[in-house]
Amino acid sequence: MTSIGFIGTGNMGGPMARNLLKAGFKLSAYDVNADSLKSVVAAGAEAAASPNDAAAASDVVITMLPAGQHVASVYLGDTGIIAAVRPDTLLIDCSTIDVKTARDVARAAQNNGKQVLDAPVSGGTGGAEAATLTFMVGGSSTAFERARPILEKMGRTIIHTGGAGTGQAAKICNNMILGISMIAVGEAFVLAEKLGLEAQRLFDVASKSSGQCWSLTSYCPVPGPVPTSPANRDYKPGFAAELMLKDLLLSQAAAQQTTVDTALGQHAANLYESFVKAGNGGADFSGIIKMIREQRR
Repeated sequence: MTSIGFIGTGNMGGPMARNLLKAGFKLSAYDVNADSLKSVVAAGAEAAASPNDAAAASDVVITMLPAGQHVASVYLGDTGIIAAVRPDTLLIDCSTIDVKTARDVARAAQNNGKQVLDAPVSGGTGGAEAATLTFMVGGSSTAFERARPILEKMGRTIIHTGGAGTGQAAKICNNMILGISMIAVGEAFVLAEKLGLEAQRLFDVASKSSGQCWSLTSYCPVPGPVPTSPANRDYKPGFAAELMLKDLLLSQAAAQQTTVDTALGQHAANLYESFVKAGNGGADFSGIIKMIREQRR
């Protein structure tokens, strides 16, 4: 039986870990928050005392951590898990972080004779619970093929994006598109309201015309047209606005480092920053339509 060390069992990591337990893997799990760990232990995981304790005897280590600094502190240095695990241990980081840190970790692993993948996910907490996540995986083909059977127990779509760091690049570029498009859809529905056009009528037209996009057809930000969208649950996430802001800020940091002008990405980041600062960080990111509706020229 493949043994997995799972580090980070919060809103995303918890259900991912439970799906691995359902699939029959042996898990040693760790989280700095003892309450986050309880449901995973109740599902059959063994509680570890530290990240290294979770990783030391595992065939595979999976991490789901908040930000780049947390990933670096867990993986790097003389006391990090890269130095602690066996040479044949596969390391998979599913956190969404900056590309530079992902490549720093990959370089450190390679120098230590270890295999590591950056494998951020898309699909939110619903996808994590249902095991329908999309994984964007950067790293060697050999490591990717080794990881695929494990990732398939947590997700529906597993895509090898290329070398180290490209998983993170795919995630932040995709979510920049998502953040921009959700604002555009929200603005269009607010304008339609002011022009006397019913939301359902606009949806019927745009969802079958050149305006169609995922933010409209799968996640429509007004109640009614898409019954499963958070708009029908008072914008309960879903994908929280504070996480969208995090990804947009990562995209803008990358744009600055590569001297790429992403004016719409920057504007989207600014709008989501205002939305979050107004106390909406825990709301679904589609709830930004409420701020759009309240704004005036």
